[in-house]
Amino acid sequence: MKPVFRYEDGVWPNAAALAFTVLGWPAGIALLGQASGWLNALGVLLVAQTLVWSAYFIHEFAHHAIFRTPQANERWGTLMSWINGSCYASFADLRRKHMRHHVERADVITFDAQAFLRAHPLVRRTVLALEWAYIPAVEFVMRGYVIALPFISEKKKAARTRVVATALVRLAAIVALGMWSLKALLLYALAFLIFVTVLRFADCFQHTYDAYPILDDTPIPQDKVRDRVYEQANTFSDVVSLDAKWLNLVWLNFGFHNAHHERPTAPWYRLPAFHRELYPDDYAQVVTVRELLRSFHINRVKRVLASNYGVVQPPGTPGRADGFLGAVGVSFLTAV
Repeated sequence: MKPVFRYEDGVWPNAAALAFTVLGWPAGIALLGQASGWLNALGVLLVAQTLVWSAYFIHEFAHHAIFRTPQANERWGTLMSWINGSCYASFADLRRKHMRHHVERADVITFDAQAFLRAHPLVRRTVLALEWAYIPAVEFVMRGYVIALPFISEKKKAARTRVVATALVRLAAIVALGMWSLKALLLYALAFLIFVTVLRFADCFQHTYDAYPILDDTPIPQDKVRDRVYEQANTFSDVVSLDAKWLNLVWLNFGFHNAHHERPTAPWYRLPAFHRELYPDDYAQVVTVRELLRSFHINRVKRVLASNYGVVQPPGTPGRADGFLGAVGVSFLTAV
């Protein structure tokens, strides 16, 4: 197996994590339709966790951090996109968009959700009400835009057949699940909501980059120096704690984000040790989940239309992250 993977020490961690994701997802779905409430609850957690890992494996595959060849990373990235529903965009488009994030050190987003919401009062009120109720409505608007764009833009019309075919396959799967068990379908919707919320939380607090809604390859404005110093100063590591080995795996060590940006091809299982190698324990860019939960709660509506991401106070400051509003609509799973 070693020649298959990019790094020799990745054979067993990657094989185990990929097996858990690919096999755990259908196993979790099977549990959703059982009579036992305990099995249903386990199924929800299992489906949500495998959806989360499928998303972060797309990120790993985008950086070619898992397999030795680009082709293998692309095949597996495409598979993961079918698991979590990001398959309306091609893996190549997802990768291209994410690479711009690293190269240009900005959030190059698919769709200017703020401008859209300001221009449509009824939609805005609905989205803000859903966000108040902890439903990540902006993320679903972004996903809807990915599906709709080929039908509203002549430049993207070549993707229409792909989008329609993808929608028909996924709709058929949803209908089949509902015919087998309506309870399973409703619980799957709950698991999917948990999945999107976990990704939303992670994405929310990892950068204070400028955001630019750009559909094509137009460069971002050269209005400031965006060097490696800027990159690290505007990147944050949102970990449970530096020592929470298993809990940080909930999002596949993605919380060690400064280390990831320092070496983007470092695989997920190396990031905790790499962070320790690079940064002191009191590194100011580390903001723990415990510190961020209050901000995630109190700013859940405000951040939707905020003009900036807010600020993080120095370590040791009471309520350090309360003014860190965070971002919305910057998921690497949306691209066109």
